[in-house]
Amino acid sequence: MAAIIPCHCFASAATTPTLFNSNTRFKRLTYPISLTNAGLRGFNNRCSYQPPQHSEFQNKHEGRSFSFKNCAISIALAVGLITGVPTLGWPTNANAANPVLPELSVLISGPPIKDPGALLRYALPIDNKAIREVQKPLEDITESLKIAGVKALDSVERNVRQASRTLKQGKTLIVSGLAESKKEHGVELLNKLEAGMDELELIIQDRNRDAVAPKQKELLQYVGGVEEDMVDGFPYQVPEEYQNMPLLKGRAAVDMKVKVKDNPNLDECVFHIVLDGYNAPVTAGNFVDLVERHFYDGMEIQRADGFVVQTGDPEGPAEGFIDPSTEKTRTIPLEIMVVGEKAPVYGATLEELGLYKAQTKLPFNAFGTMAMARDEFEDNSGSSQVFWLLKESELTPSNANILDGRYAVFGYVTENEDILADLKVGDVIESIQVVSGLDNLVNPSYKIAG
Repeated sequence: MAAIIPCHCFASAATTPTLFNSNTRFKRLTYPISLTNAGLRGFNNRCSYQPPQHSEFQNKHEGRSFSFKNCAISIALAVGLITGVPTLGWPTNANAANPVLPELSVLISGPPIKDPGALLRYALPIDNKAIREVQKPLEDITESLKIAGVKALDSVERNVRQASRTLKQGKTLIVSGLAESKKEHGVELLNKLEAGMDELELIIQDRNRDAVAPKQKELLQYVGGVEEDMVDGFPYQVPEEYQNMPLLKGRAAVDMKVKVKDNPNLDECVFHIVLDGYNAPVTAGNFVDLVERHFYDGMEIQRADGFVVQTGDPEGPAEGFIDPSTEKTRTIPLEIMVVGEKAPVYGATLEELGLYKAQTKLPFNAFGTMAMARDEFEDNSGSSQVFWLLKESELTPSNANILDGRYAVFGYVTENEDILADLKVGDVIESIQVVSGLDNLVNPSYKIAG
């Protein structure tokens, strides 16, 4: 019997990304670019780079092996300074666009938030400074643990004391921020958080370094739960033209079980993915609806080149999901939530809107960021093809890269994300199952007969 790697699994050896062959089926949908030794490949009709006529993406989008770790920081700076904020695509007749030069300080700013759990916590539609001030020092434990040996525990102890002191001082404000219908549950989590921090202090006193990270993860789960209990209903109205589509009004989680081929170190693995309908209700709702239709079950991984892992292209000429009730391809709009806005923007990239410095609530920061692929010439052409980005954020900080604001991010892989890099073209998605949050899906089309 094939072994299923549990949520804490790690592959013992990395595999070389599989290159596309000429039989790989990719049509017109665009995919994120990669940096290669040959330089930068551009993407879309507004791209400022003219790709060569022999580009591998002009021949069924054949991939090229790539690793961000082999890229120098100077290349990343050059990408930002030369191309600014290009859009994505692989046309042969790309029109030149005026390059947008981001501020250099953006490119060389502090380390980005790369933890998917932290990104999801900060993306919640809440405004409670007190809980954020508890969250931050607990997250900083990760950096403290990078110090060698037990010396790291001194720094961890400072983090914990700061979080504990802040919780005691701000508990009243935190409780006042809880939604009335969720207050009892939120207070219960706060009590668990307080007790857990006392337990972590004892772990530090015992100089048990190995026990710190698991306890930190537990405490941050309590923090995230408290923050979710601060959200009182869905915070905005989806535009009328999209209100009848499947919408995820909240969050959901799915487990994606993948059968891995030709890898002696990896057979099967389950990826846990959190989908964020607060910031991408149309995109996440469309995906959950397809999951409930078992659309992805049995489908192969169709691209795995070291830059992204991608699937969702069905058999036949269609580029997306054919809704049996209409016999037409179901498409969804480009959907991007901007920091400071109450609702997402639809139907245009941030570059097209002139929002060059806008921050996205769901950035391409985490390894395993999940987004919707689309046609290179049409913003509102997403349907069923999705990809997971394999990215080193230090080289392309949030909103200084070429992806944020051009593709709809709607979730993050939160468990086993590192193993995405071991997947290859031909590996099979055995199943994707919704494990929580299905009640947040409204207008589920999979329940409509025919």
